[in-house]
Amino acid sequence: MKKLYIFALLLPVVMFAQSSLISNIPIPKTYIQNLDPYPCDERCMQAYLDNGMIFSFLAHADAKLENEQHDEVRKMSISILNLGSYIIGDKLRIALLLPYKIIGRYASSTTNASFAYLIAKNHSFELKSYKIESEEIDDIKKALQDISNDGFNYVIAPFTQKGADAVSEINPEMNIFFPTINKKDVTSSSSYLYYGGIDYRAQSDLLLKEAVSPLVIFYDDTTIGNKLSLYEETAYLAAEGTEVDKSVVKFSIPKRTTNLEKQLSKNENIVEGSFFINTPIVKTGMIMSQLTLYETNATKVLSTQINYDPLILSITQYEDRKNMIIANSITQNNSILIETNSLLGNDIVYDWINYTTTVGVDYFYSHATRADREYEIKLEDNQMIYPIELLNPSMYRFVRYNSRFKE
Repeated sequence: MKKLYIFALLLPVVMFAQSSLISNIPIPKTYIQNLDPYPCDERCMQAYLDNGMIFSFLAHADAKLENEQHDEVRKMSISILNLGSYIIGDKLRIALLLPYKIIGRYASSTTNASFAYLIAKNHSFELKSYKIESEEIDDIKKALQDISNDGFNYVIAPFTQKGADAVSEINPEMNIFFPTINKKDVTSSSSYLYYGGIDYRAQSDLLLKEAVSPLVIFYDDTTIGNKLSLYEETAYLAAEGTEVDKSVVKFSIPKRTTNLEKQLSKNENIVEGSFFINTPIVKTGMIMSQLTLYETNATKVLSTQINYDPLILSITQYEDRKNMIIANSITQNNSILIETNSLLGNDIVYDWINYTTTVGVDYFYSHATRADREYEIKLEDNQMIYPIELLNPSMYRFVRYNSRFKE
């Protein structure tokens, strides 16, 4: 069946790879005719699945099934095999506004995430990409006008804060979702602009409850690195607690730095402290190995969504990460969407921007079709509010951390 699944998706993937606009030639549908003269109950359906008779199963699964596991198989098969089914309403039209030189690979992966969601829903849709050279207000204004002229009313825009601020200034009457931006970082009162970015401040607040003095903060010289280091220092010193003499030590780690002996070796100001790491995954692995090497005796190693990545399990020794706590907001998974993304080479399990893009497309899909949302994530003041869980990267996988505190 795996070979059949991959072959079934090959045509749309090739079509999609050739252009930023999905071809207007309909993808061929597969229809399964039920030639069985007898009804098939739940036990019968399970027997078909147990014996690998997927098409016999699907012949009887022409509507939603009461058994949740059976219905998930039905929906997965509709998505992967592109089965013909009832279409809900008119064609859904979504535009992607992509500052491709700025967001790099996310121009492709957020497009794939949007495409994977829509093809999984088996609803007639049009997905069109609008590429812009920069996030300057004139470039954005022209692209938004083109999108409006083409009749699109829903837009996914993986922008930086500069681009989101420019859109807020333009104030278009068009539904735009920013999967990369949290509303706390912008000033907007528009009811048309929606924000899906992870809340790093809320994650930091939860992690700081686990910290003891001295708090040692590592960060790189990026916008998010500088923002987080300043926020965490301020929040930690201002928080009420049992510690009287709190102290914070901060280290900015240049991009090419690989040896931290100067910062860590025999530094009594950091021994037995909590270490908050705000660096990308590879640099984080380097820092953690040297915390052990230079015997800092870290009580806790803390990190936000930045380092929720299975790579941390392979680039660090268990001894280095056994006291590590990672905050994660990718808490709701949908196996059908995960599998459809995987077949497109896309990740929505660990990559938070692809995940939040999927959440945004899901919201627009529900808004346009009145169908139930796949992701039960609250929207407050046009910002997606993601639950936060604390995880420990154990020997082979991430496990839930039993915090003394509740979110």
